[in-house]
Amino acid sequence: MPEREEHKVPAQDVPVRGDDIRLGQFIKLANLVDSGGAAKEAVAAGRVTVNGEADTRRGRHLRSGDEVVVFDEDGPDATPVAAARVVTEGDGGDGASDDDDFFDEATADDDFDPDKWRNL
Repeated sequence: MPEREEHKVPAQDVPVRGDDIRLGQFIKLANLVDSGGAAKEAVAAGRVTVNGEADTRRGRHLRSGDEVVVFDEDGPDATPVAAARVVTEGDGGDGASDDDDFFDEATADDDFDPDKWRNL
């Protein structure tokens, strides 16, 4: 598949859990398209590049640092509309670390009562 010109849309860092994520899942997670169906169509139509190369494999595994760009149409004159970069946990980027996910009820500084909300 032909390579496209450098995109002019700034790529946002999108944190993912684990070491990798599939292309179709990432496009939806990063809100590069409106729905999973739109992600499927964009990939199948060749309107998605990974690290500058067009890729039509929705199941392609992306790893930390991979950059995905979605274009408005297929072809060399296409305009990039959105871009995102994969950031996995532990990269030191904007991704969430394990410490961010920990919450200790005993040290919380609020009046939240977990028993009140336990089985709603």
